[in-house]
Amino acid sequence: MLKIRERFSILSILLAGFILGAVFIAGGVFAYKFYFPQTVAAEDGTGDGKQEGSGLNVGPADIAGTVKKVSPAVVNIETFVEREGYTSPFMNDPFFREFFGRDFDVNPYPEKTQGIGTGFIFDKSGLIITNEHVVHGASEIQVTIAGFDKPVKAKVIGSDRELDLAVLKVEVGKDLPTLKLGNSDKLEVGSWVIAIGNPYGLDHTVTVGVISAKGRPVTISDRLYKNLLQTDAAINPGNSGGPLLDTSGKVIGINTAVNASAQGIGFAIPIDTVDEVLDDLVNKGKVIKPYIGVYLQPVDKELADYFGSPDTDGALVSYVVPGGPAEKAGLKRGDIIIEVKNKKVKTPDDVIEAVKNSKIGDSLVLQVFRDKHTEFITVKTVEKP
Repeated sequence: MLKIRERFSILSILLAGFILGAVFIAGGVFAYKFYFPQTVAAEDGTGDGKQEGSGLNVGPADIAGTVKKVSPAVVNIETFVEREGYTSPFMNDPFFREFFGRDFDVNPYPEKTQGIGTGFIFDKSGLIITNEHVVHGASEIQVTIAGFDKPVKAKVIGSDRELDLAVLKVEVGKDLPTLKLGNSDKLEVGSWVIAIGNPYGLDHTVTVGVISAKGRPVTISDRLYKNLLQTDAAINPGNSGGPLLDTSGKVIGINTAVNASAQGIGFAIPIDTVDEVLDDLVNKGKVIKPYIGVYLQPVDKELADYFGSPDTDGALVSYVVPGGPAEKAGLKRGDIIIEVKNKKVKTPDDVIEAVKNSKIGDSLVLQVFRDKHTEFITVKTVEKP
């Protein structure tokens, strides 16, 4: 009797497990249908290159199709930077060299260090976008393009360190596949995105995620990025310069950085930022920027009290570049800019934006707070040196 009861208990457990498993399987099917509804096919790439929708309705088959379509235009970038090496292996260690000095070594010799990154072709003539930090200081750049037996030499035709953007040119004698630029401004938080790159040298690695946030300010080394897209699509060393795409295959960002101390936090430069300066990079080799020659900082309560300002609105002039437009116009260190072109200034960003949106040669009328009274100063913008 005891054995019969034991057998019944075992059968009951197995039956319960089977039912529970069936529930989980059904739940899995429901989740699949809920999160990945079927959609119409992606666009054929014609039109003005601007993405209007958010790209939320996407399934695994759609992602696979998009990746297949765009992959030929994604390239791997290999750079070589010449630096000083030493005949003694110990002298290649900077700490050893600092302690013993350079006299310990025999003769320094040039050596090349290698770097990797990603880029994408945006013009069929062979123009490639990547990050400036990928190619910075490179004496030689090689690009691996789908369909070619060996890497192709590339040269930098335009770059901007502040924006961390560079345009490369390759000569291959034929038209190349390209990617369309989308619209990052209309992109919604939560939209699905695809990252393709060369992480750790693993070429054409595909990762998928969502836009986690927009407008993130991030400081990396001495670079300040003011307006980045945040994504949980995996971005690793080697992904830099590669495309972040919407589900139709249009580029909405350039993968730039990853938070090394946290998983699932990557950053990309919005493609709208790139679009604003792309013509300058291609045709002039640099980004033409208006400039007035001042350094600004926020006004806190302590500074407001010190300068006698009634509130903390405005941008405090902390440094005036000698010989620059601001100095010539009479702007001084300690001035608080409270208006630009009849618009109130809350923070330094308001002044920076006003200068950025002006043209070379424009006159900017500034209202400044100085010695407990206000006055107007007109500054003429020049090209940033």
